[in-house]
Amino acid sequence: MPDEQRKPELRRSVTTWGSFAWGYSDVGADIFVGLGLVLGAAAGASNVAFLFAGIVYVCIGLAYTELAATYPVAGGGQYFVARGLGDFFGFIAGWAVLLDFTIDVTLFAWTCVDYVATLVPTFDATLHPWTHFFLTFGLIAGLALLNVIGVRESTAFQGVVSALDVVSETLILGFGFLFAFRPELLLHQMQTAWPTNYGLMDGISLAIVSFVGLESISQAAQETQRPASVIPRTSVALILTILIFALAYSNLALGMHPWHALPLDAHGHHQALWQYLGNNQNNGRAVALLAQQVPIFGALAALYVPILGAILLLISSNSGVFGSSRIAYAMSNGKLLPSIFQRVNAKFRTPMISILAFCGFAIIELIFAALPGLDPHAKAVYDHLFHGEDGVTFLGDLYAFGAATSYSFVFIALIALRLYDPLSPRKFKMPFNIKMTVRGERVDFPLVAVLGFIGIVSILVFTMITHIIGRIAGPSWLIIGIVLYLVYRRQKGLPVFRSRQHNWRKEQVEILRDAGELELMDEFVANVKASDARKAGVGA
Repeated sequence: MPDEQRKPELRRSVTTWGSFAWGYSDVGADIFVGLGLVLGAAAGASNVAFLFAGIVYVCIGLAYTELAATYPVAGGGQYFVARGLGDFFGFIAGWAVLLDFTIDVTLFAWTCVDYVATLVPTFDATLHPWTHFFLTFGLIAGLALLNVIGVRESTAFQGVVSALDVVSETLILGFGFLFAFRPELLLHQMQTAWPTNYGLMDGISLAIVSFVGLESISQAAQETQRPASVIPRTSVALILTILIFALAYSNLALGMHPWHALPLDAHGHHQALWQYLGNNQNNGRAVALLAQQVPIFGALAALYVPILGAILLLISSNSGVFGSSRIAYAMSNGKLLPSIFQRVNAKFRTPMISILAFCGFAIIELIFAALPGLDPHAKAVYDHLFHGEDGVTFLGDLYAFGAATSYSFVFIALIALRLYDPLSPRKFKMPFNIKMTVRGERVDFPLVAVLGFIGIVSILVFTMITHIIGRIAGPSWLIIGIVLYLVYRRQKGLPVFRSRQHNWRKEQVEILRDAGELELMDEFVANVKASDARKAGVGA
Protein backbone atom coordinates (compact mmCIF):
# COMPACT_ATOMS: atom_id res chain seq x y z
CA MET A 1 0.00 0.00 0.00
CA PRO A 2 1.47 3.42 -0.90
CA ASP A 3 2.60 5.51 2.07
CA GLU A 4 0.03 8.22 1.38
CA GLN A 5 -2.80 5.65 1.65
CA ARG A 6 -1.63 4.08 4.87
CA LYS A 7 -3.59 4.76 8.03
CA PRO A 8 -1.57 7.01 10.38
CA GLU A 9 -0.25 5.11 13.40
CA LEU A 10 1.40 6.11 16.67
CA ARG A 11 5.10 6.87 16.28
CA ARG A 12 7.71 4.79 18.16
CA SER A 13 9.95 7.50 19.59
CA VAL A 14 10.11 6.73 23.35
CA THR A 15 13.57 5.52 24.41
CA THR A 16 14.69 3.77 27.62
CA TRP A 17 15.15 7.03 29.50
CA GLY A 18 11.97 8.40 27.96
CA SER A 19 10.05 5.40 29.27
CA PHE A 20 11.40 5.96 32.80
CA ALA A 21 10.71 9.69 32.53
CA TRP A 22 7.07 9.09 31.55
CA GLY A 23 6.58 6.93 34.62
CA TYR A 24 8.60 9.10 37.01
CA SER A 25 7.01 12.34 35.88
CA ASP A 26 3.63 10.85 36.77
CA VAL A 27 4.39 8.80 39.91
CA GLY A 28 7.29 10.95 41.09
CA ALA A 29 5.12 14.04 41.28
CA ASP A 30 2.50 12.25 43.38
CA ILE A 31 4.49 12.68 46.60
CA PHE A 32 4.28 16.46 46.09
CA VAL A 33 0.50 16.10 46.44
CA GLY A 34 0.07 12.98 48.54
CA LEU A 35 2.42 13.87 51.43
CA GLY A 36 0.29 16.71 52.78
CA LEU A 37 -2.99 14.86 52.24
CA VAL A 38 -1.79 11.78 54.13
CA LEU A 39 -0.27 13.78 56.98
CA GLY A 40 -3.56 15.64 57.39
CA ALA A 41 -5.53 12.37 57.57
CA ALA A 42 -3.25 9.77 59.21
CA ALA A 43 -1.14 12.06 61.43
CA GLY A 44 1.35 9.98 63.44
CA ALA A 45 0.62 6.86 61.40
CA SER A 46 1.36 8.52 58.05
CA ASN A 47 4.44 6.35 57.54
CA VAL A 48 2.34 3.23 58.20
CA ALA A 49 -0.24 4.42 55.66
CA PHE A 50 2.51 4.91 53.08
CA LEU A 51 3.97 1.49 53.91
CA PHE A 52 0.64 -0.29 53.38
CA ALA A 53 -0.01 1.55 50.12
CA GLY A 54 3.62 1.01 49.11
CA ILE A 55 3.38 -2.77 49.44
CA VAL A 56 0.26 -2.74 47.27
CA TYR A 57 2.08 -0.45 44.84
CA VAL A 58 4.95 -2.91 44.48
CA CYS A 59 2.44 -5.63 43.55
CA ILE A 60 0.76 -3.27 41.08
CA GLY A 61 4.12 -2.33 39.59
CA LEU A 62 5.15 -5.95 39.10
CA ALA A 63 1.79 -6.74 37.49
CA TYR A 64 1.99 -3.84 35.04
CA THR A 65 5.61 -4.66 34.23
CA GLU A 66 4.75 -8.23 33.26
CA LEU A 67 1.66 -7.29 31.29
CA ALA A 68 3.18 -4.34 29.43
CA ALA A 69 6.26 -6.36 28.44
CA THR A 70 4.07 -9.27 27.27
CA TYR A 71 1.44 -7.16 25.46
CA PRO A 72 3.19 -3.91 24.40
CA VAL A 73 0.22 -1.96 23.07
CA ALA A 74 -1.36 1.40 23.83
CA GLY A 75 -4.12 1.23 26.42
CA GLY A 76 -2.31 -0.34 29.35
CA GLY A 77 -4.61 -1.75 32.02
CA GLN A 78 -7.72 -1.32 29.89
CA TYR A 79 -6.30 -3.56 27.17
CA PHE A 80 -5.05 -6.16 29.65
CA VAL A 81 -8.47 -6.41 31.32
CA ALA A 82 -10.32 -6.56 27.98
CA ARG A 83 -8.03 -9.35 26.79
CA GLY A 84 -8.19 -11.30 30.04
CA LEU A 85 -11.81 -10.71 31.15
CA GLY A 86 -13.68 -9.53 28.07
CA ASP A 87 -14.95 -6.31 26.53
CA PHE A 88 -17.41 -5.28 29.25
CA PHE A 89 -14.93 -5.47 32.12
CA GLY A 90 -12.27 -3.98 29.89
CA PHE A 91 -14.50 -0.97 29.38
CA ILE A 92 -15.10 -0.57 33.14
CA ALA A 93 -11.36 -0.71 33.85
CA GLY A 94 -10.60 1.72 31.05
CA TRP A 95 -13.36 4.12 32.08
CA ALA A 96 -12.06 4.13 35.68
CA VAL A 97 -8.54 4.90 34.45
CA LEU A 98 -9.91 7.67 32.25
CA LEU A 99 -11.35 9.22 35.40
CA ASP A 100 -7.92 8.96 37.00
CA PHE A 101 -6.01 10.46 34.12
CA THR A 102 -8.38 13.38 33.59
CA ILE A 103 -8.10 14.10 37.33
CA ASP A 104 -4.34 13.71 36.91
CA VAL A 105 -4.45 16.59 34.43
CA THR A 106 -6.45 18.82 36.78
CA LEU A 107 -4.94 17.83 40.13
CA PHE A 108 -1.33 18.34 39.08
CA ALA A 109 -2.01 21.52 37.13
CA TRP A 110 -3.77 22.82 40.26
CA THR A 111 -0.92 21.92 42.62
CA CYS A 112 1.62 23.21 40.09
CA VAL A 113 0.11 26.65 40.66
CA ASP A 114 0.06 25.97 44.43
CA TYR A 115 3.82 25.38 44.43
CA VAL A 116 4.51 28.56 42.47
CA ALA A 117 2.28 30.38 44.97
CA THR A 118 4.87 29.54 47.64
CA LEU A 119 7.03 32.19 45.97
CA VAL A 120 4.27 34.32 44.40
CA PRO A 121 1.39 34.76 46.90
CA THR A 122 -0.74 36.37 44.17
CA PHE A 123 -1.30 32.84 42.82
CA ASP A 124 -2.57 31.45 46.13
CA ALA A 125 -5.94 29.71 45.75
CA THR A 126 -7.11 30.88 49.17
CA LEU A 127 -6.19 34.54 48.66
CA HIS A 128 -6.82 34.92 44.92
CA PRO A 129 -9.09 32.08 43.73
CA TRP A 130 -9.86 33.55 40.31
CA THR A 131 -6.17 34.05 39.49
CA HIS A 132 -5.47 30.48 40.58
CA PHE A 133 -8.36 29.18 38.48
CA PHE A 134 -7.37 30.93 35.25
CA LEU A 135 -3.71 29.94 35.61
CA THR A 136 -4.72 26.29 36.05
CA PHE A 137 -7.08 26.54 33.09
CA GLY A 138 -4.28 27.99 30.96
CA LEU A 139 -1.90 25.18 31.89
CA ILE A 140 -4.41 22.51 30.87
CA ALA A 141 -5.02 24.23 27.53
CA GLY A 142 -1.28 24.56 26.90
CA LEU A 143 -0.62 20.89 27.64
CA ALA A 144 -3.37 19.87 25.25
CA LEU A 145 -1.61 21.81 22.50
CA LEU A 146 1.78 20.31 23.41
CA ASN A 147 0.45 16.77 23.14
CA VAL A 148 -1.30 17.45 19.85
CA ILE A 149 2.08 18.51 18.43
CA GLY A 150 3.65 15.18 19.42
CA VAL A 151 5.00 12.72 22.00
CA ARG A 152 8.65 13.27 21.10
CA GLU A 153 8.52 16.89 22.14
CA SER A 154 6.73 16.15 25.43
CA THR A 155 9.05 13.20 26.21
CA ALA A 156 12.15 15.38 25.88
CA PHE A 157 10.50 17.98 28.11
CA GLN A 158 9.89 15.40 30.84
CA GLY A 159 13.26 13.65 30.72
CA VAL A 160 15.34 16.63 31.82
CA VAL A 161 13.04 17.63 34.68
CA SER A 162 12.75 14.05 35.95
CA ALA A 163 16.53 13.81 36.25
CA LEU A 164 16.73 17.13 38.11
CA ASP A 165 13.98 16.12 40.51
CA VAL A 166 15.60 12.79 41.41
CA VAL A 167 18.73 14.72 42.40
CA SER A 168 16.74 17.37 44.27
CA GLU A 169 14.60 14.94 46.29
CA THR A 170 17.71 12.96 47.20
CA LEU A 171 19.40 16.14 48.47
CA ILE A 172 16.36 17.15 50.55
CA LEU A 173 16.21 13.73 52.18
CA GLY A 174 19.98 13.52 52.65
CA PHE A 175 20.33 16.88 54.40
CA GLY A 176 17.09 16.37 56.33
CA PHE A 177 18.05 12.97 57.77
CA LEU A 178 21.66 14.05 58.36
CA PHE A 179 21.05 17.34 60.21
CA ALA A 180 17.46 17.48 61.51
CA PHE A 181 16.00 13.99 61.86
CA ARG A 182 15.42 12.74 65.40
CA PRO A 183 14.39 9.07 65.80
CA GLU A 184 13.01 9.75 69.28
CA LEU A 185 10.78 12.49 67.85
CA LEU A 186 9.48 10.05 65.22
CA LEU A 187 8.56 7.53 67.92
CA HIS A 188 6.99 10.26 70.05
CA GLN A 189 4.82 11.49 67.17
CA MET A 190 3.71 7.95 66.37
CA GLN A 191 2.71 7.36 69.99
CA THR A 192 1.03 10.68 70.77
CA ALA A 193 -0.52 11.46 67.38
CA TRP A 194 -1.72 7.98 66.38
CA PRO A 195 -5.04 8.43 64.51
CA THR A 196 -8.36 6.70 64.94
CA ASN A 197 -9.08 3.65 62.78
CA TYR A 198 -11.14 5.93 60.54
CA GLY A 199 -8.20 8.32 60.19
CA LEU A 200 -5.82 5.49 59.36
CA MET A 201 -8.16 4.15 56.67
CA ASP A 202 -8.51 7.68 55.32
CA GLY A 203 -4.72 8.05 55.23
CA ILE A 204 -4.20 4.70 53.48
CA SER A 205 -6.81 5.53 50.84
CA LEU A 206 -5.04 8.84 50.16
CA ALA A 207 -1.57 7.29 50.29
CA ILE A 208 -2.31 5.30 47.15
CA VAL A 209 -2.46 8.71 45.41
CA SER A 210 1.33 8.89 45.87
CA PHE A 211 1.79 5.71 43.83
CA VAL A 212 -0.68 6.20 40.96
CA GLY A 213 0.82 6.56 37.50
CA LEU A 214 3.14 3.61 36.95
CA GLU A 215 0.83 2.56 34.13
CA SER A 216 2.11 5.58 32.17
CA ILE A 217 4.97 3.34 31.09
CA SER A 218 2.54 0.78 29.69
CA GLN A 219 0.43 3.53 28.10
CA ALA A 220 3.50 4.45 26.04
CA ALA A 221 4.36 0.83 25.20
CA GLN A 222 3.12 1.15 21.62
CA GLU A 223 5.40 4.17 21.19
CA THR A 224 8.42 2.63 22.99
CA GLN A 225 11.38 1.15 21.17
CA ARG A 226 11.85 -2.58 22.00
CA PRO A 227 9.26 -2.46 24.83
CA ALA A 228 9.68 -6.05 26.08
CA SER A 229 13.31 -5.26 26.87
CA VAL A 230 12.96 -1.63 27.98
CA ILE A 231 9.82 -1.76 30.14
CA PRO A 232 11.03 -4.28 32.79
CA ARG A 233 14.22 -2.29 33.42
CA THR A 234 12.51 1.07 33.68
CA SER A 235 9.57 -0.25 35.73
CA VAL A 236 11.67 -1.97 38.38
CA ALA A 237 13.88 1.12 38.72
CA LEU A 238 10.78 3.29 39.07
CA ILE A 239 9.15 1.01 41.65
CA LEU A 240 12.21 1.15 43.92
CA THR A 241 12.77 4.90 43.46
CA ILE A 242 9.23 5.94 44.30
CA LEU A 243 8.87 3.50 47.21
CA ILE A 244 12.05 4.79 48.83
CA PHE A 245 11.05 8.42 48.39
CA ALA A 246 7.52 7.95 49.78
CA LEU A 247 8.64 6.08 52.88
CA ALA A 248 11.55 8.44 53.47
CA TYR A 249 9.48 11.62 53.18
CA SER A 250 6.76 10.38 55.53
CA ASN A 251 9.27 9.37 58.20
CA LEU A 252 11.22 12.60 57.77
CA ALA A 253 8.07 14.72 58.16
CA LEU A 254 7.23 12.95 61.44
CA GLY A 255 10.76 12.91 62.82
CA MET A 256 12.31 16.19 61.67
CA HIS A 257 12.63 19.11 64.07
CA PRO A 258 11.73 22.35 62.28
CA TRP A 259 14.72 24.57 61.54
CA HIS A 260 12.61 27.70 61.96
CA ALA A 261 9.65 28.40 64.24
CA LEU A 262 6.42 27.43 62.56
CA PRO A 263 3.37 29.74 62.50
CA LEU A 264 0.87 29.18 65.28
CA ASP A 265 -2.26 27.27 64.35
CA ALA A 266 -5.78 28.75 64.28
CA HIS A 267 -6.08 28.24 68.05
CA GLY A 268 -2.78 29.98 68.83
CA HIS A 269 -0.94 26.72 69.59
CA HIS A 270 2.49 25.63 68.42
CA GLN A 271 2.36 23.11 65.58
CA ALA A 272 4.39 20.01 64.89
CA LEU A 273 5.89 19.91 61.40
CA TRP A 274 3.46 17.21 60.22
CA GLN A 275 0.50 19.35 61.38
CA TYR A 276 1.84 22.35 59.49
CA LEU A 277 2.31 20.35 56.30
CA GLY A 278 -1.04 18.57 56.55
CA ASN A 279 -3.44 21.48 57.07
CA ASN A 280 -5.76 22.46 54.22
CA GLN A 281 -3.87 25.62 53.34
CA ASN A 282 -0.51 23.83 52.96
CA ASN A 283 -1.29 20.25 51.93
CA GLY A 284 -1.02 21.10 48.25
CA ARG A 285 2.62 22.21 48.61
CA ALA A 286 3.92 20.09 51.48
CA VAL A 287 7.29 19.08 49.95
CA ALA A 288 8.28 22.68 49.28
CA LEU A 289 7.43 23.71 52.85
CA LEU A 290 9.25 20.69 54.28
CA ALA A 291 12.35 21.52 52.21
CA GLN A 292 12.40 25.01 53.73
CA GLN A 293 12.81 23.42 57.18
CA VAL A 294 15.94 21.46 56.25
CA PRO A 295 19.05 22.94 57.93
CA ILE A 296 21.78 24.43 55.70
CA PHE A 297 20.11 23.25 52.49
CA GLY A 298 16.73 24.83 53.34
CA ALA A 299 17.66 28.39 52.36
CA LEU A 300 18.54 27.26 48.84
CA ALA A 301 15.65 24.78 48.69
CA ALA A 302 13.17 27.53 49.55
CA LEU A 303 14.12 29.25 46.29
CA TYR A 304 14.23 26.41 43.81
CA VAL A 305 12.09 23.50 45.17
CA PRO A 306 8.79 25.34 44.55
CA ILE A 307 9.86 25.94 40.94
CA LEU A 308 11.21 22.44 40.32
CA GLY A 309 8.19 20.92 42.06
CA ALA A 310 5.86 23.05 39.94
CA ILE A 311 7.58 21.91 36.75
CA LEU A 312 7.44 18.26 37.77
CA LEU A 313 3.76 18.61 38.62
CA LEU A 314 3.22 20.24 35.26
CA ILE A 315 4.77 17.33 33.41
CA SER A 316 2.77 14.92 35.56
CA SER A 317 -0.31 16.77 34.37
CA ASN A 318 1.15 16.32 30.90
CA SER A 319 1.31 12.55 31.52
CA GLY A 320 -2.38 12.68 32.33
CA VAL A 321 -3.11 14.23 28.95
CA PHE A 322 -0.96 11.60 27.27
CA GLY A 323 -2.43 8.68 29.24
CA SER A 324 -6.10 9.60 28.82
CA SER A 325 -5.72 10.10 25.07
CA ARG A 326 -3.92 6.77 24.62
CA ILE A 327 -6.51 4.87 26.67
CA ALA A 328 -9.31 6.41 24.63
CA TYR A 329 -7.39 5.56 21.44
CA ALA A 330 -7.03 1.92 22.53
CA MET A 331 -10.66 1.65 23.69
CA SER A 332 -11.88 3.03 20.38
CA ASN A 333 -9.64 0.58 18.55
CA GLY A 334 -11.23 -2.21 20.60
CA LYS A 335 -14.79 -1.07 19.78
CA LEU A 336 -15.41 0.07 23.36
CA LEU A 337 -15.68 3.77 22.44
CA PRO A 338 -16.80 5.46 19.19
CA SER A 339 -14.27 5.39 16.35
CA ILE A 340 -13.73 9.16 16.50
CA PHE A 341 -11.37 8.64 19.45
CA GLN A 342 -9.22 6.38 17.28
CA ARG A 343 -8.45 9.03 14.70
CA VAL A 344 -4.77 9.97 14.43
CA ASN A 345 -3.87 13.37 13.05
CA ALA A 346 -2.14 12.85 9.71
CA LYS A 347 0.41 15.63 10.28
CA PHE A 348 1.40 15.07 13.91
CA ARG A 349 0.45 11.36 14.17
CA THR A 350 -1.17 11.89 17.57
CA PRO A 351 -4.79 11.15 18.66
CA MET A 352 -5.91 14.80 18.58
CA ILE A 353 -9.64 14.19 19.15
CA SER A 354 -8.96 12.11 22.28
CA ILE A 355 -6.54 14.70 23.62
CA LEU A 356 -8.98 17.59 23.23
CA ALA A 357 -12.00 15.63 24.51
CA PHE A 358 -10.45 14.49 27.76
CA CYS A 359 -8.74 17.79 28.44
CA GLY A 360 -12.29 19.12 28.21
CA PHE A 361 -13.35 16.66 30.94
CA ALA A 362 -10.37 17.83 33.00
CA ILE A 363 -11.58 21.43 32.76
CA ILE A 364 -15.05 20.37 33.98
CA GLU A 365 -13.38 18.72 36.99
CA LEU A 366 -11.39 21.92 37.55
CA ILE A 367 -14.61 23.92 37.71
CA PHE A 368 -16.12 21.55 40.30
CA ALA A 369 -12.93 21.67 42.41
CA ALA A 370 -12.54 25.46 42.21
CA LEU A 371 -16.20 26.44 42.61
CA PRO A 372 -16.21 26.61 46.46
CA GLY A 373 -13.36 29.11 46.37
CA LEU A 374 -14.98 31.18 43.63
CA ASP A 375 -18.54 31.33 44.99
CA PRO A 376 -19.49 31.59 48.71
CA HIS A 377 -22.87 29.97 48.04
CA ALA A 378 -21.20 26.98 46.39
CA LYS A 379 -18.85 26.72 49.36
CA ALA A 380 -21.79 26.52 51.74
CA VAL A 381 -23.27 23.67 49.71
CA TYR A 382 -19.94 21.83 49.54
CA ASP A 383 -19.39 22.27 53.27
CA HIS A 384 -22.78 20.71 53.93
CA LEU A 385 -22.41 17.82 51.48
CA PHE A 386 -18.70 17.04 51.68
CA HIS A 387 -17.67 18.21 55.16
CA GLY A 388 -15.68 21.16 53.89
CA GLU A 389 -13.17 19.30 51.73
CA ASP A 390 -10.89 21.64 49.77
CA GLY A 391 -10.17 21.40 46.05
CA VAL A 392 -7.06 19.21 46.40
CA THR A 393 -8.83 16.71 48.65
CA PHE A 394 -11.88 16.74 46.35
CA LEU A 395 -9.68 15.66 43.43
CA GLY A 396 -7.66 13.25 45.58
CA ASP A 397 -10.81 11.36 46.61
CA LEU A 398 -11.79 10.67 43.02
CA TYR A 399 -8.19 9.88 42.10
CA ALA A 400 -8.02 7.16 44.76
CA PHE A 401 -11.36 5.66 43.71
CA GLY A 402 -10.45 5.43 40.03
CA ALA A 403 -7.05 3.91 40.71
CA ALA A 404 -8.30 1.30 43.17
CA THR A 405 -11.13 0.24 40.84
CA SER A 406 -8.90 -0.15 37.80
CA TYR A 407 -6.06 -1.90 39.63
CA SER A 408 -8.49 -4.44 41.10
CA PHE A 409 -9.47 -5.56 37.60
CA VAL A 410 -5.84 -5.60 36.43
CA PHE A 411 -4.88 -8.17 39.06
CA ILE A 412 -7.79 -10.42 38.07
CA ALA A 413 -6.87 -10.01 34.40
CA LEU A 414 -3.24 -10.98 35.06
CA ILE A 415 -4.38 -14.19 36.75
CA ALA A 416 -6.78 -14.94 33.88
CA LEU A 417 -4.10 -14.34 31.25
CA ARG A 418 -1.65 -16.58 33.09
CA LEU A 419 -4.26 -19.36 33.00
CA TYR A 420 -5.68 -18.88 29.50
CA ASP A 421 -2.70 -17.48 27.59
CA PRO A 422 0.33 -19.44 28.81
CA LEU A 423 1.86 -19.54 25.31
CA SER A 424 2.73 -15.82 25.10
CA PRO A 425 6.41 -15.37 26.08
CA ARG A 426 6.83 -13.45 29.32
CA LYS A 427 10.24 -11.81 29.31
CA PHE A 428 9.44 -10.55 32.82
CA LYS A 429 7.32 -12.58 35.23
CA MET A 430 6.08 -11.74 38.73
CA PRO A 431 7.89 -13.86 41.37
CA PHE A 432 6.40 -16.48 43.71
CA ASN A 433 4.28 -18.66 41.46
CA ILE A 434 2.65 -22.08 41.86
CA LYS A 435 3.05 -24.42 38.89
CA MET A 436 -0.13 -26.12 37.76
CA THR A 437 -1.74 -27.59 34.64
CA VAL A 438 -4.75 -25.95 32.97
CA ARG A 439 -6.32 -27.46 29.82
CA GLY A 440 -3.19 -29.46 29.17
CA GLU A 441 -0.78 -26.48 29.43
CA ARG A 442 1.70 -25.79 32.21
CA VAL A 443 0.96 -22.46 33.86
CA ASP A 444 2.34 -20.42 36.76
CA PHE A 445 -0.35 -19.21 39.19
CA PRO A 446 0.76 -15.77 40.57
CA LEU A 447 0.55 -15.52 44.36
CA VAL A 448 1.72 -11.88 44.33
CA ALA A 449 -1.28 -10.98 42.17
CA VAL A 450 -3.61 -12.45 44.80
CA LEU A 451 -1.85 -10.46 47.54
CA GLY A 452 -2.06 -7.29 45.45
CA PHE A 453 -5.75 -7.85 44.74
CA ILE A 454 -6.57 -8.22 48.44
CA GLY A 455 -4.58 -5.05 49.20
CA ILE A 456 -6.11 -2.87 46.50
CA VAL A 457 -9.66 -4.02 47.26
CA SER A 458 -9.00 -3.05 50.89
CA ILE A 459 -7.96 0.42 49.74
CA LEU A 460 -11.09 0.65 47.58
CA VAL A 461 -13.23 -0.24 50.61
CA PHE A 462 -11.35 2.35 52.74
CA THR A 463 -12.00 4.97 50.03
CA MET A 464 -15.72 4.20 49.97
CA ILE A 465 -15.96 4.33 53.78
CA THR A 466 -13.99 7.52 54.38
CA HIS A 467 -14.70 9.70 51.33
CA ILE A 468 -18.20 10.97 50.59
CA ILE A 469 -17.13 12.19 47.17
CA GLY A 470 -15.50 8.86 46.41
CA ARG A 471 -18.60 6.82 47.13
CA ILE A 472 -20.94 9.19 45.27
CA ALA A 473 -19.07 10.69 42.32
CA GLY A 474 -16.88 7.63 41.65
CA PRO A 475 -19.69 5.09 41.16
CA SER A 476 -21.71 7.77 39.32
CA TRP A 477 -18.88 8.11 36.80
CA LEU A 478 -18.91 4.34 36.27
CA ILE A 479 -22.70 4.19 35.88
CA ILE A 480 -22.69 7.01 33.30
CA GLY A 481 -19.92 5.24 31.39
CA ILE A 482 -21.71 1.88 31.42
CA VAL A 483 -24.90 3.48 30.07
CA LEU A 484 -22.94 5.14 27.24
CA TYR A 485 -21.19 1.82 26.53
CA LEU A 486 -24.49 -0.08 26.32
CA VAL A 487 -26.00 2.49 23.95
CA TYR A 488 -22.92 2.53 21.72
CA ARG A 489 -22.64 -1.25 21.49
CA ARG A 490 -26.34 -1.67 20.69
CA GLN A 491 -26.19 1.01 18.00
CA LYS A 492 -23.23 -0.76 16.37
CA GLY A 493 -24.87 -4.20 16.61
CA LEU A 494 -22.04 -5.45 18.85
CA PRO A 495 -22.49 -7.89 21.76
CA VAL A 496 -23.20 -5.93 24.93
CA PHE A 497 -22.04 -8.14 27.77
CA ARG A 498 -20.09 -10.60 25.65
CA SER A 499 -16.88 -9.92 23.73
CA ARG A 500 -16.39 -9.62 20.02
CA GLN A 501 -14.68 -12.49 18.30
CA HIS A 502 -10.89 -12.15 18.55
CA ASN A 503 -8.07 -14.08 16.94
CA TRP A 504 -5.70 -13.50 19.86
CA ARG A 505 -2.96 -15.65 18.37
CA LYS A 506 -2.84 -13.62 15.17
CA GLU A 507 -3.09 -10.37 17.15
CA GLN A 508 -0.21 -11.36 19.43
CA VAL A 509 2.02 -12.07 16.43
CA GLU A 510 1.20 -8.63 15.02
CA ILE A 511 1.79 -6.94 18.38
CA LEU A 512 5.25 -8.45 18.78
CA ARG A 513 6.17 -7.79 15.14
CA ASP A 514 5.12 -4.14 15.37
CA ALA A 515 7.10 -3.79 18.61
CA GLY A 516 10.25 -5.07 16.95
CA GLU A 517 10.34 -8.08 19.31
CA LEU A 518 10.99 -10.61 16.54
CA GLU A 519 12.67 -13.19 18.80
CA LEU A 520 9.64 -13.21 21.09
CA MET A 521 7.38 -13.45 18.06
CA ASP A 522 9.25 -16.51 16.82
CA GLU A 523 9.10 -18.02 20.32
CA PHE A 524 5.35 -17.46 20.49
CA VAL A 525 4.81 -19.05 17.07
CA ALA A 526 6.91 -22.04 18.14
CA ASN A 527 4.92 -22.38 21.38
CA VAL A 528 1.64 -22.36 19.45
CA LYS A 529 2.85 -25.01 17.00
CA ALA A 530 4.12 -27.23 19.83
CA SER A 531 0.82 -26.85 21.72
CA ASP A 532 -1.23 -27.70 18.62
CA ALA A 533 0.98 -30.73 17.95
CA ARG A 534 0.50 -32.00 21.52
CA LYS A 535 -3.27 -31.60 21.32
CA ALA A 536 -3.37 -33.29 17.91
CA GLY A 537 -1.37 -36.20 19.33
CA VAL A 538 -3.72 -36.53 22.29
CA GLY A 539 -6.75 -36.43 19.96
CA ALA A 540 -5.30 -39.11 17.73
